[in-house]
Amino acid sequence: MTPTIMDIGGAPLIVGAGIAGLMTALHLAPEPVVLLSSTPLGTGGCSKFAQGGLAASLGCDDSRELHLSDTLAAGDGLCDQAAVRRMVEAAPKAIEDLERFGVAFDRGPDGALRLGLEAAHSCRRIVHAAGDATGRELVRALIAAVRRTASITILENMEARRLIVEDGAVVGVLAVGGTDVVTISTSRVVLATGGIGGLFCDTTNPLGSFGHGLALAACAGAELADLEFVQFHPTALDSPLRPMPLISEAVRGEGAVLINERGERFLADTPGGELAPRDVVARVVWHQIAAGRSVFLDASKCLGPSLGKRFPAIAQLCREAGIDPATEPIPVRPAAHYHMGGVAVDAAGRSSLNGLWACGEVACTGLHGANRLASNSLTEAVVTAAWVAESVAGASPDCRRRLFPALVPPRPDPSCIRPVVSHALGIIREGETLRKAAAALLSIAADNEAASDSAVVALMIAIAALRREESRGSHYRSDFPGRDADASPSRLTLRTAIQAAVALGWRAPTRSHVT
Repeated sequence: MTPTIMDIGGAPLIVGAGIAGLMTALHLAPEPVVLLSSTPLGTGGCSKFAQGGLAASLGCDDSRELHLSDTLAAGDGLCDQAAVRRMVEAAPKAIEDLERFGVAFDRGPDGALRLGLEAAHSCRRIVHAAGDATGRELVRALIAAVRRTASITILENMEARRLIVEDGAVVGVLAVGGTDVVTISTSRVVLATGGIGGLFCDTTNPLGSFGHGLALAACAGAELADLEFVQFHPTALDSPLRPMPLISEAVRGEGAVLINERGERFLADTPGGELAPRDVVARVVWHQIAAGRSVFLDASKCLGPSLGKRFPAIAQLCREAGIDPATEPIPVRPAAHYHMGGVAVDAAGRSSLNGLWACGEVACTGLHGANRLASNSLTEAVVTAAWVAESVAGASPDCRRRLFPALVPPRPDPSCIRPVVSHALGIIREGETLRKAAAALLSIAADNEAASDSAVVALMIAIAALRREESRGSHYRSDFPGRDADASPSRLTLRTAIQAAVALGWRAPTRSHVT
């Protein structure tokens, strides 16, 4: 099939319409830009599910240096300190930018921003909107701002299937909308496609968030970084719903405690208790469940009847599950939540591939290291969107039109690899299990089938996890429980991942996604 060519006049193309994509488009105004969304605007992606807020040093007892040190501590030695410093210094202005675009943040009776506390933060610095519905409020306001901006063209219900590369540079995007196949000619592409939680059976992410942007970048030859670091949120509502409803860390910040079915507070002797770093809490909860115990979050004593007012969305979720959180403990379990790894980018959001930028969770900026500090992710998406927009605007467009005959990959479907990923790449990992998973994933990645793109991403994560023979942050190897003092951030391309698989004795694929 020969796709139809869509001429966008040299404008940049943003793939993804969550907070990172929306903010990048707004910061590019008044330069023309095209925003590509695989669903109707506001209905897909992770952004609207974010209950937590944005971390910024705004309190009188806080400082940028304190925010910096908390972020570095959570990142467990793998943060890029320059990237962290730049982000924490820009965070307060990011809050102002959001208010300028119409976001209504929560304020106290005195009119000051209400600041919340979350795990591993030294003080209250989390800015929320609509209580526990920050993501929903941000998406609402930013979509309204985008629709008001004449320079932004929105293409809804259109999914990017491949980046088109010539001579080591992006020259277009192959996309599918319904029965229409189009190639969008552009030399400037921004990936803002979110995370990978949908690769796992238990996740707080929409099932459509399965690393699609990482597959696009990897298959085009871009370098990816820190893929082994997947953060599991310790307190997802233990229910059949997918995505799993999140019980925000802010509830623990108000004093809720984790107990088992015996009523034992099993984190009492853990430094930091319920507000220890997420990887620590998730592993302790995992061990309780692995031992056959049920785990609950009890907010009845610290919040009681006030929980419904402070966290209305969570209270409603619990009521729908037949639980009164004001008087009953809430059943919880860990779930895949956030990916610290992503497309390796520089300070301007540029990838290793000319003409490709990345922003938000799909990018790896060096901010999060081995374990993201709570509520730094929304801040990162908002802050880096401005830097990406400035870089994109400063890049000269290549307006030459090309014909792009191309094989159209099938619509991605990760369902058959979720059990493999969940078993091998969960909270506790082990070398032999990783090797078996990678072998299975390699054969799927080599074929042009619905699961192949997802298998590409999962394979690269498995290889990264095998290479890191230590336990650090969110990456825990039961066969390497210690920490390697000489370990450093990791980088991979799809080609080097396949080469690593071959070196381990696996059969090389007959076909490759590498362009």
